[in-house]
Amino acid sequence: MGSSPKGATTVEFNVDGMTCASCVGRVERGLKAVPGVVDAAVNLATERATVRGTASAEALLAAIAHAGYEARPVDTAAPGADDEAAAQRKDAEREGLRRDLLLATALALPVFLLEMGAHLLPGVHGLIERSIGMQASWYLQFALTTLVLVVPGRRFYLKGFPALARLAPDMNSLVAVGTAAAWGYSVVATFLPQLLPAGTVNVYYEAAAVIVALVLLGRWLEARAKGRTSEAIKRLVGLQAKVARVRREGGVVDVPVEQLVAGDLVEVRPGERVPVDGEVIEGGSYVDESMITGEPVPVEKSAGSTVVGGTVNQTGAFTLRATAVGGQTMLAQIIRMVEQAQGAKLPIQALVDKVTLWFVPAVMGAALLTFLVWLVFGPSPALSFALVNAVAVLIIACPCAMGLATPTSIMVGTGRGAELGVLFRKGEALQLLKDARVVAVDKTGTLTEGHPVLTDLDVAEGFDRTRVLAAIAAVESRSEHPIARAIVTAAEGEGLELPALADFESVTGMGVRAVVDGVRVEVGADRWMRELGLDVTTFGASAQRLGSEGKSPLYAALDGRLAAIVAVSDPIKPSSKAAIDALHGLGLKVAMITGDNARTARAIADQLGIDEVVAEVLPAGKVEAVQRLRASHGTLAFVGDGINDAPALAEADVGLAIGTGTDVAVESADVVLMSGSLQGVPTAIALSKATLGNIRQNLFWAFAYNTALIPVAAGVLYPAFGLLLSPIFAAGAMSLSSVFVLGNALRLRRFQPPAGARIH
Repeated sequence: MGSSPKGATTVEFNVDGMTCASCVGRVERGLKAVPGVVDAAVNLATERATVRGTASAEALLAAIAHAGYEARPVDTAAPGADDEAAAQRKDAEREGLRRDLLLATALALPVFLLEMGAHLLPGVHGLIERSIGMQASWYLQFALTTLVLVVPGRRFYLKGFPALARLAPDMNSLVAVGTAAAWGYSVVATFLPQLLPAGTVNVYYEAAAVIVALVLLGRWLEARAKGRTSEAIKRLVGLQAKVARVRREGGVVDVPVEQLVAGDLVEVRPGERVPVDGEVIEGGSYVDESMITGEPVPVEKSAGSTVVGGTVNQTGAFTLRATAVGGQTMLAQIIRMVEQAQGAKLPIQALVDKVTLWFVPAVMGAALLTFLVWLVFGPSPALSFALVNAVAVLIIACPCAMGLATPTSIMVGTGRGAELGVLFRKGEALQLLKDARVVAVDKTGTLTEGHPVLTDLDVAEGFDRTRVLAAIAAVESRSEHPIARAIVTAAEGEGLELPALADFESVTGMGVRAVVDGVRVEVGADRWMRELGLDVTTFGASAQRLGSEGKSPLYAALDGRLAAIVAVSDPIKPSSKAAIDALHGLGLKVAMITGDNARTARAIADQLGIDEVVAEVLPAGKVEAVQRLRASHGTLAFVGDGINDAPALAEADVGLAIGTGTDVAVESADVVLMSGSLQGVPTAIALSKATLGNIRQNLFWAFAYNTALIPVAAGVLYPAFGLLLSPIFAAGAMSLSSVFVLGNALRLRRFQPPAGARIH
């Protein structure tokens, strides 16, 4: 790594053992304290740390270890490469939790029945007295509870007490202190009752045993739900082909995809996934590119076409030359973008971090205060009441739900976005987009197809359309002008053979002329036709219609007779109108910023229902237009696709790049729309609103739950209502709060785009 901030790089680590928001805070503080670290962000849901700076990986790993956690560097050169190993570790962790949960439940259930049964049902108490005796019952509870704490519960003590010794208590510390206190008090009551004040001799083995079982249940449910939050990444990784058929040394061999190099010739058979990005050199087929674009219709591919790794070949077969392999493929870049977005920290998270930084130490203090107040002021047996309520405070207040509230929603939201062809490159965009008041769009390539095509050809009476188009195309074939190329392409598309050409001449400012098969052909603007003595009013109605559509008509004359009116324009994408309607449906203003002439821009704006037009601007003018629109409307999102859009994309509050555009535009953007369609914009904005709404629900639940239940656990309701919160119920409620937050985040998987934004 470099030695100065100029050489700063970003590295990622998988961090094991984090269980709550306070763990995240400790790892972040440890990393930020390392010399050379510019910034560090830790995500509880993805269990990843992202560090920017010049510090060595060894120093960063040492800092994480000092905070009490294990970490491994992530291979960012090949996104998804270590996901299989990570998935296996998660599966093993889930299986370990399930095994420990079953064992803890089997051991804790008899303890619960022996103790709580005696309290709840008078007959049970008498039955125990007559059969094994109460003291023997306590001995049995001691043995079973000790097994619960030592075997399935040992994870809490192995992590909780060292964290406490470092003066950095976490969730494990809360559980460890609470259960150890309940168990220790019960051991004294069982074996040395004479040490306790009169009337306080009682056992709470069932609290310690059941708390461990309930916390393990919560962790197991949490681990299962977390697995579902990251399914978007798993599905993307699953799209990668494993093996490719490569031509080598005169034959075809199967080669693992990771061994492919740029330039390899790869054969793709019907029904196979395309292994890598490349260019078709022979053969042809239709390829399902829905995983990239969201468009369900397969795209035709022939020699010269580009194909993307991970897409699915249909019925044909072709050979491609690999152009991007490994971490350079589009799929790898998509995986990297999604991983980065899922690991992002939104501004809303800063509030959570500030609160949770001191939360566990504050809980410890609250538990100690609860113990002392009950010991001094509580009714008899004061020591028992003090212990039970202090343990309840420790267990109920665990900030797991707070730590999961934001990152789980981000994971599910960005994953759902990827499935819909909307890639959030920067996490902040997910929060800012919901506040957008105006969406500014570039015209060429964003609202329109981005290249001119022949849209209109009306011929005068007595002329054959096919013959006229062939003659015009023959003359224009000598010109490199985009309009000329569009006419030639249209003729070729209709299968017309261009006739022989002679005496070609370009008349500056007027048009072109030539002799085609003995016929003099002149193509140009209306002023040239008038100079040739031809009356263009014959096509007056057509010219008026074309003008209202923002198209500039050309005219063609054959042997001195006016033959046709022609219009070439950049056609509006079929999806643009529905997308703009969907943006209006979301309550947004839509503005168009273009370098094109004002008349054409206004005509397109009228067709699409665009609210505001800024025309005839250079790239620098686009930046000024963005600033002006923001000043008058508020938060602004800009959508563009070209190199000249990059400054405006960077200047906007949120920049959205059409994914089929240039690399420069994509790199300047906060959000990439892989479909190449404006329909992704209302989808992205609606998803932003849904995700932030989900985060707010989660945070409300987590904060309200902790704020409301800590006083209840401390016994604030006891003087008025005689109500206390059992440590067992506290443990159950604590586990359920995390599961609720995860379950609420998973609802985002069912998110559907606004009606006008759906791809049909």
